[in-house]
Amino acid sequence: MADTGDTNQGTQPQAGQAPDLPPLSINVQYVKDLSFENPRAPQSFGELGTPPEINVDINVEVQPLQQRVVEVVLNIRVRAAREEAVFFMVELSYAGICVVGNVPDQHVQPLVTIEGPRLLFPFARQIIADSVRNGGFPPLLINPIDFGRLYQQNAAQQQATAPAAPTVN
Repeated sequence: MADTGDTNQGTQPQAGQAPDLPPLSINVQYVKDLSFENPRAPQSFGELGTPPEINVDINVEVQPLQQRVVEVVLNIRVRAAREEAVFFMVELSYAGICVVGNVPDQHVQPLVTIEGPRLLFPFARQIIADSVRNGGFPPLLINPIDFGRLYQQNAAQQQATAPAAPTVN
């Protein structure tokens, strides 16, 4: 292969242009709140023959901080119970400070609401698995979440509950 001597290959911005920023980057990520409860310990450890029913509830919050800078909070609540007997509960609020790059304004909300939590989820998943394991139970590995579908469901639900615009006759 011949060497043309051009090492630039289009990756450097032209004079007067701002460098291309990624569409979304996370500058900081952190635990805002973490709670693990094992209300029936040590009795619950002797009752693990039949696995409990595990309910996982996920919610995404987006809070603008500055222009093109938002805090994305991934709220995850897990409850493991069999009938009325609660084995454990975990509540985690895991957040990231996201910077939005050169993206049209109409795409910012879907971008941070879908891609922000998608990038944060593996870290939150590990924190929950470790918390459950440290509580004396087998680690809980939450299945991957389709945040795009979750965004669409929430948008459809908001449209369905929005008041209808008045009509003029």
